Amino acid sequence: MLLNREELKTACATYEKSLETQKKKILVCAGTGCVAGGSLDIHAELIRLMEDQGIQCSVSLEKEPHNDAVGVKKSGCHGFCEMGPLVRIEPQGWLYIKVRPEDCAEIIAETILGGRLVDRLAYQKEGQTYPTQEEIPFYKKQTRLVLDLCGHIDATSIEEYLAIGGYQAFEKALFDMSPDDIIRAIDQSNLRGRGGAGYPTGRKWSQVRRQKDAVKYIVCNGDEGDPGAFMDRSIMEGDPHRMLEGMMIAGLACGASEGYIYVRAEYPLAVSRLERAIAQAGDFGLLGQNILGTGYHFNIKINKGAGAFVCGEGSALTASIEGKRGMPRVKPPRTVEQGLFAKPTVLNNVETFANVPLIIQNGAGWYKAIGPEKSPGTKAFALTGNIENTGLIEVPMGTPLREVIFDIGGGMRGGAEFKAVQIGGPSGGCLTKEHLDLPLDFDSLKKAGAMIGSGGLVVMDEHTCMVEVARFFMNFTQNESCGKCVPCREGTKRMREILEGIVAGQGNPEDIDMLLELADTVSSTALCGLGKSAAFPVVSTIKYFREEYEAHVVERRCPSKICQKLRRIYIDREICRGCSKCAKLCPVGAISGKIKEPFMIDSGKCIKCRACIDSCAFKAIKED
Repeated sequence: MLLNREELKTACATYEKSLETQKKKILVCAGTGCVAGGSLDIHAELIRLMEDQGIQCSVSLEKEPHNDAVGVKKSGCHGFCEMGPLVRIEPQGWLYIKVRPEDCAEIIAETILGGRLVDRLAYQKEGQTYPTQEEIPFYKKQTRLVLDLCGHIDATSIEEYLAIGGYQAFEKALFDMSPDDIIRAIDQSNLRGRGGAGYPTGRKWSQVRRQKDAVKYIVCNGDEGDPGAFMDRSIMEGDPHRMLEGMMIAGLACGASEGYIYVRAEYPLAVSRLERAIAQAGDFGLLGQNILGTGYHFNIKINKGAGAFVCGEGSALTASIEGKRGMPRVKPPRTVEQGLFAKPTVLNNVETFANVPLIIQNGAGWYKAIGPEKSPGTKAFALTGNIENTGLIEVPMGTPLREVIFDIGGGMRGGAEFKAVQIGGPSGGCLTKEHLDLPLDFDSLKKAGAMIGSGGLVVMDEHTCMVEVARFFMNFTQNESCGKCVPCREGTKRMREILEGIVAGQGNPEDIDMLLELADTVSSTALCGLGKSAAFPVVSTIKYFREEYEAHVVERRCPSKICQKLRRIYIDREICRGCSKCAKLCPVGAISGKIKEPFMIDSGKCIKCRACIDSCAFKAIKED
């Protein structure tokens, strides 16, 4: 256990020297995506093969490591999920993609022993090979600050975190700064909450500090429920100590001695990494009683949520921690006044806390120099959908949407045309071609009728039906509604029913205006922020793709040919030879005609099973 500041400094210097001694390192991605692809088998196989060959390897950082030992580490998510499992080789910085256990022998022989690149495992595009991670187009235009250590250090090791300067920001805040100094630095940095609303973090902390109650809490929201979002999960898995350090600094600033992390139980790897990190910090004397001999006490507990989307809302989250049903309450009082256990509470999300040590260590001016003045810093996004490069990215605030989708994301899959991107999940909105040069920051997106939200980016191509997209998100929101307030409980249900009718070919022209009217009512009167934003996907798709809604309700046609019940299957009479094969295969008897004459399909009977299309040797049966 570290008893004072000098012992912490000594430990950091010792582990830094040990890490420098470890010249060769193999960092196997142990984020959820790569683990699902078999990366733990790769890690185990590398160790087995090296031990069989008498190669000294080290799976943990020792104070006095063997000089020739090869570090074999479980790192956090590298971000390039499309290409996993990923393996990074140091000191060259080479990144191997789509690695399999059977590749391990070649990696050891060629790279570790021979110092040569295994070309077939390096990223290649259009005949060019990109050996290092930093050269790959996916990474080249990113600015990785919060995600900087993910994929570069052992995600399970406090020793490695100390070796690269971890907990030095907490040390600085503990010994060299007053609570007011800390809050001033966060306030001057203009750090805004990364959970969705973008509320100024320094202002929130100062509001909690001003409260006269002797008991205060720090709560980290790790309940990441948006479809397609996994930014917070990757930080908790890949760099848990940085998030803990941010919470500890918040505790110092606000006068809190206890913190809670609310993380969904569907994130078992994140939970286990956090549990390990908390235990390690406690063993080193960085958490617990009388931290580093200062008399300051701070403990952190983990609460596992049951997966309710509404528990991402502050008051519902704190109610769930208290053992109550996770439902929002009327405000005021606000969380900063009466939050967890009715005490003043700082509630920020994972990414927000992970930014704090960087600001304390490097200064508010450094942070404000990144991105636009009113929305400085970087933002992590989960890039998913019909795009070439899916994965986790981090870019400066204000980065144009075009750069994210086409430069980093590699453009649309299969050469399709870009149509839209849903940003911010169910609480966000839809952006189109006209927004491609829009800077991604809180204020610009708000003006466009969207929001950053937690940072999910679902990219859609020309083959996407925007009415079906709206139905999908409304179905999700309605299923996740806690049911406490009538506007959300009944309003979202009615909106879902209307959308289901439209995609089923039962819509009417007046349904579009009814959706907008219901959306306005729900947004104006719902109890919590999630309810107020539930209709955003519907409103934005109607705004930018109204012609698709009209095609569904007026022409009974889905322009993207996605809505099955609106598809029309017909026989081209100029091509049909009258062979009758389609009529024999039709399960509902919808096809009739005479041999050697063009057949016909009764659209009223047709169930759109496509059996006739697949069977026609003359390609006479078509679909629109």
